[in-house]
Amino acid sequence: MSEPTTQTASRSESPVLVTDEGAARVITLNRPERRNAIDLPMRYALAEAIETAMTDDPVRVVVLTGAGGAFCSGGDISTMSRQPESQTRPRAEAAQRVIRAIWNGPKPVLAAVEGPAFGAGTALAIACDRVIAASDALFGTTFTGVGLAGDMGVFASLPARVGVPTARQLLMLPRRITGNEALEMGLVDSVCGPGQALAEAIADAGRLAQGPPLALAAIKSQLNEWPKDRFQNLDDEVEHQVRLWDSDDFAEGVAAFGERRPPNFRGR
Repeated sequence: MSEPTTQTASRSESPVLVTDEGAARVITLNRPERRNAIDLPMRYALAEAIETAMTDDPVRVVVLTGAGGAFCSGGDISTMSRQPESQTRPRAEAAQRVIRAIWNGPKPVLAAVEGPAFGAGTALAIACDRVIAASDALFGTTFTGVGLAGDMGVFASLPARVGVPTARQLLMLPRRITGNEALEMGLVDSVCGPGQALAEAIADAGRLAQGPPLALAAIKSQLNEWPKDRFQNLDDEVEHQVRLWDSDDFAEGVAAFGERRPPNFRGR
């Protein structure tokens, strides 16, 4: 893996690091001393970093990962205590802002998971469009351990990946799931050797960056709204296709096919 081309934050300055690898924006959860547990400052910083990447034209793909050999050990329990709604609602909404940034943004988001991804860590990873995990990574929907049900989109992402019956068991009877087991049940999309998740994710990001941005955004939008009325789905497909047929990317794709060369998509 090459050295990052840019870096906009240092470990001492921010709970989130932002670097670029070509057209991939790598966003790193940066609290290694807490195994990247999510506190309130990290929620705000992570949401802002993702939102910025989604509007930065040179960025084609976003990769989320964690510092220090861990993805994210979940919410930072040391910062939690019983609080009234006036205090907890902003905290909960800050967590959901992160997932809204992933889902509403037009660019693919990949998770590169090493080490633990517990509770909110699992939810954050599976909210992404592609999850690459090390074989020895550990997942667990551990919300009930502190008397919570779950957030960060887990009630949409988890059943979409593993089905409602399995999601129910994983949430009610949480257990540790290895990267290999996660692949078998559909919780992740690819498994690699220990220490290789980020390199694999950046390689996948490079492939995605060569794809047509407008079409990828349309695919993401359509699937993020699933399941929905199948006839509404037909109408929405028409709207996406009509818009894409009148794009520079479509014209370039047709021309490249005729000329037997790779297309050069520009997102226009």
